[in-house]
Amino acid sequence: MNPRYNINVSGKITYCNSVSLNMTAAIILTICSLILIAYIFDLTATKTKVPSVILLLLLGWLVRQTTDTLHIHVPYLNPVLPVLGTIGLILIVLEGSLELEYNATKIPLIKKSFAVSILPILILAFLLAWLFHYFGGYDFKISFFNAIPFVIISSSIAIPSVNGQNRFTREFVIYESSFSDILGILLFNFFAFNKTITYLSFGYFAIDLIVMAAVSIIASILLALLLSKIDHHIKFAPIVILIVLIYETAKIFNLPALLFILLFGTMLGNINQFHRFKWIEKFKPEVLNVEVHKFKELIVEGTFLVRTIFFILFGFLLDTHEIVNPDSLVWALVIIACILIIRLIVLKLFRLTLLPLLFIAPRGLINILLFLSIVPDKSIPLVSKSLIVQVIILSAFIMMLGLMLTKKNKTETQF
Repeated sequence: MNPRYNINVSGKITYCNSVSLNMTAAIILTICSLILIAYIFDLTATKTKVPSVILLLLLGWLVRQTTDTLHIHVPYLNPVLPVLGTIGLILIVLEGSLELEYNATKIPLIKKSFAVSILPILILAFLLAWLFHYFGGYDFKISFFNAIPFVIISSSIAIPSVNGQNRFTREFVIYESSFSDILGILLFNFFAFNKTITYLSFGYFAIDLIVMAAVSIIASILLALLLSKIDHHIKFAPIVILIVLIYETAKIFNLPALLFILLFGTMLGNINQFHRFKWIEKFKPEVLNVEVHKFKELIVEGTFLVRTIFFILFGFLLDTHEIVNPDSLVWALVIIACILIIRLIVLKLFRLTLLPLLFIAPRGLINILLFLSIVPDKSIPLVSKSLIVQVIILSAFIMMLGLMLTKKNKTETQF
């Protein structure tokens, strides 16, 4: 008798197990294949200049079309997206902050990158808020809140895209996009947690920043101490879990949690700068440097994995009409035009080389996550999934064209 159809008292057990095993194997094979394809996208991105986000979204969309065509039932996956997005955000900012090298020679670069990140955020937020308010008739404060997801540069796309550029461009983009993530999220949280904006709101927010900075420094020191003292062969996973735990706890108390990630990563990445302090000896700096290097590698690997799964899943959950929606496309083009014009003015103001920096202002994971974080009573119909997706795709496409058309410049810009 064929074992697939072996029937006992409970009936069809062997058959069901066989079907279950086949389904499990199919899921595992599909996930592994998609991640390997994404890895190929990542490997070839510097040569093809095609941002991996476009290919990942397309890959996810194609998987959706395949499952629909073959009538394959897929569970409801929407609740998974914010969870992946939050973990991805933590890892991306941590990866970026670990790359931030601080010393006296970097101060001019840090100052300019900070200014170039904060000015477009504020100008673009007010401009888009006015456009939403004037043409949509929405409340200005609500319009401003809904504009924030569009004003932040996505470090998860910008940083990998400049691997083939000169050192100045790479460092500038790392600082600028990391600052953009942090400042944009702080601005978003400020409006999310304050129903009315008064002078007291700014005072309370400043206190929150000071409290979070103090907590971040203490937590960073303790985590660094753990990293240097743990002798067990498993040490990085508990550190990452503690980071996520501290981040989520801070969010519960409405504190700017991402500040902790930034400070922790920056402190670890610049551990050599603390050698002049005697107390650093307690951290075994020689051992800690080795562990920090290993920790960086783990974070880079984890970021790639989470980012890949997030964008493939987001592409899978997209409907075709959301991508080609003509109503939101007009607004997407207006937003892209505003981004480029404001960026051009700011770069000229600070006398920075326009190419390729003008085109490196992509939107991505952070923008999707903030869009998903807008509660229904603060959302406006104009700001839809179609609009955020079209802005992401257009900004990535423009960055791709800009990098392709820009001649490779090996000269370093000096301040």
